[in-house]
Amino acid sequence: MSRRYPLSLQNVSKSYRLFGRRSNFQTLKSALLKRELVQEPEASSVALHDISFDVDKGEAFGIIGRNGSGKSSLLKIVSGIFKPTTGKVVVDGRLSALIELGAGFHPEISGRENIYINGIMLGLSKREIASRFDRIVEFAGIGEYLEQPVKTYSSGMYVRLGFSVAVHVDPDILLIDEVLAVGDEEFSQKCVAKIQEMKLRGVTMLFVTHQLDHVRNLCDRALWLDHGQMASIGDPARVVDDYLQSVSQTMRKTPAAAVVEVHATPDLDESDDKDSMLEEERWGSGEVLLSKARILGSDGSELVALGAGTAVTLEMELEVREPQTDFVIGVGIYSADGTCVYGTNTDLEGWVSTSLHGGARVHFSVPSLDLVAGTYRFDAAVHTRNGRAFDYRRGVIRFVVGSRVHDIGVYRPKHTWTFEGDIELTSFDTSERDVPASMRETLKELDAENRAQSVVEESSSRGAKGRRRKPGESA
Repeated sequence: MSRRYPLSLQNVSKSYRLFGRRSNFQTLKSALLKRELVQEPEASSVALHDISFDVDKGEAFGIIGRNGSGKSSLLKIVSGIFKPTTGKVVVDGRLSALIELGAGFHPEISGRENIYINGIMLGLSKREIASRFDRIVEFAGIGEYLEQPVKTYSSGMYVRLGFSVAVHVDPDILLIDEVLAVGDEEFSQKCVAKIQEMKLRGVTMLFVTHQLDHVRNLCDRALWLDHGQMASIGDPARVVDDYLQSVSQTMRKTPAAAVVEVHATPDLDESDDKDSMLEEERWGSGEVLLSKARILGSDGSELVALGAGTAVTLEMELEVREPQTDFVIGVGIYSADGTCVYGTNTDLEGWVSTSLHGGARVHFSVPSLDLVAGTYRFDAAVHTRNGRAFDYRRGVIRFVVGSRVHDIGVYRPKHTWTFEGDIELTSFDTSERDVPASMRETLKELDAENRAQSVVEESSSRGAKGRRRKPGESA
């Protein structure tokens, strides 16, 4: 039995008929003289060609591409506004669509009346709309203009009201076209928060946007449409980078730089482990390469296993094939299931790029990597400020964190327990519980090293504060 998806497109194509100038203004008399009432198109334009993909329940699927690439046509086909020329679209569930700004609104009547009309068009009863009315108005933020005709609304108010109605009909599938780009920053943040909430509730989302950061941060997968064809589909970061590379090459009008080949690292063991943590993905233009990356301990030794709270440094070596003035170096830590634990880059932290030529070495140091026990990966990248990757290495390093304590989650903050009143507990050494003897000894050694390092650093700090330099003495 084949799997059933909330949304499935199978070999969908869409062509528009193009009529000549004369045929557009054909009169009844000229048609009778030619004995031909049916106009024949002079040509056709292909908007979409052989589009196939499935969207799973609760998945956010982004669509990007240049203007005129077929993004809005695709959404209109999914919503039922257009019919595909060939192919099949299967929609399983209640669908809510916000395709065009103010679509379904009557300009002469009030916002209140339009909420009811729009809600009924989306499949709600009058009673259901009444029960959600206050939430719709509150989210849209148009309370003082609720009784005014919507023709007096700004474009931002239009889209806020339309989006609010669309997300409060409790759809199974939500289609959005460029809504997140309209409105002020406050409303944009509300939209993002609402999308994340709907994802957690299992709502399937398909949205078109030119805001590439939203695709990277909100989408589980993405599709890049180029002249109506599927240019790239898959991981959002990679699809966005493919698109940016194409835009950059078009603007420069020069041959593409050498592309870094995607390759996989050898399995960590010989077992048949299909965990994605074992595979490195790599892409970019290749103008700058991350030739080497490794984790170093406080003594400079390379680490692959460490204890919770260990001081670490991620060392990255850069190979520059073409000098750059616009560059950003970024890192990310991910858990075994792909959850982002932490990520940052030089641009976010106020480092303005000036010059990069020849070889370079970069160190990202963490005084205490407070992760719970588990398997993690480091991602590292060097890219332009707008996100076009020179070299993006996903899973460039895998490492294991061991701990005496079996916490839950990914982050282990420094903390203590205190107890007062009529309560009694007896402490025990957690290293003796469910830990193999070999790992137990390793953890004890790491704890001893960390304690010794802390004592040295504390003594050095006290010494530096206690000794004052004499007048004229150099630092």
